[in-house]
Amino acid sequence: MELGLITDSLGGRPLEDVLDVAAELGLDGVELATGNWSEAPHADLPQLVASAAARTRLADAVASRGLTLSALNANGNQLHPVTGAEHDKVVRDTITVAGEMGVPTVVLMSGLPSARGERTPNWITTSWPPETLEVLEYQWNEVAIPYWTDLAEHARTRGVRLAVEMHGRQLVFNVATMLRLRVAVGEDVVGANLDPSHLMWMGADILAVVQALGSAIFHVHAKDARVERRNADVNGILDTLPPSRAAARSWNYVTLGLGHPGGTGFWGDFVYALRSVGYDGPLNIEHEDVLVSSGEGVRRAAELLQSVLIRDAPDWAPARI
Repeated sequence: MELGLITDSLGGRPLEDVLDVAAELGLDGVELATGNWSEAPHADLPQLVASAAARTRLADAVASRGLTLSALNANGNQLHPVTGAEHDKVVRDTITVAGEMGVPTVVLMSGLPSARGERTPNWITTSWPPETLEVLEYQWNEVAIPYWTDLAEHARTRGVRLAVEMHGRQLVFNVATMLRLRVAVGEDVVGANLDPSHLMWMGADILAVVQALGSAIFHVHAKDARVERRNADVNGILDTLPPSRAAARSWNYVTLGLGHPGGTGFWGDFVYALRSVGYDGPLNIEHEDVLVSSGEGVRRAAELLQSVLIRDAPDWAPARI
């Protein structure tokens, strides 16, 4: 396995400084966001599309620090009934750039359509009242699957895999919906970006998630979450308070190791579970803790993961007796 950094975690710093930090922390690679829900502080997507020289400069800046560019990230909502086309262009341009640069993976979300005729995305989380299932039928069969079938082919012809991040208020938000999308549009090119933090607050057992996804895991983000029991026990897990009101929320994204009792133990179990299903790709640190500085959060995460990461291929076997 390899350890990396999503450079948006240090989005206030120039790319060269972020790459230096990654190298100093002993990381192996970086993941750059290209737009949509990121301000893309470290990638000029139109320039990367238009200019081979720009792509070479980026590749050289990464490689000169002994790093690899493990993924590009285009998270957004390309199924939005109003702004979807703009987000889709970013997604497709990102796939094109990844293909040109030999970057194996583009991380993105599934997107979320509206109900028929609406202008706002509609996240269905229950099967009742009955019209909810009618909305889901429309979202999957008339919007998402046709779109994703075409997008998968766009990626396939460019030699790029699509790692879909399971996330709240997205059509793909858990294991079942992830597997549904893969079966519908192509298991060779569509898989999971496993960011455990999103599934943590939704109540999933992350080690069970790893086993259920298995070879469908294409990419991994290392981000932690903590359920704030004093609030969640009163109001439940669903929460509309902004991240800035961390003390009042039912759950928060937190620096790695602060989300679970014996935090190192959980992340060791997580890495071992990934190894058990054959995952040998990057674990890219993502810092979104509003109570810890980005520099400190990234450093603490790197130190924790360095202590549990499994790098070498296994070579032990029982003696033949």
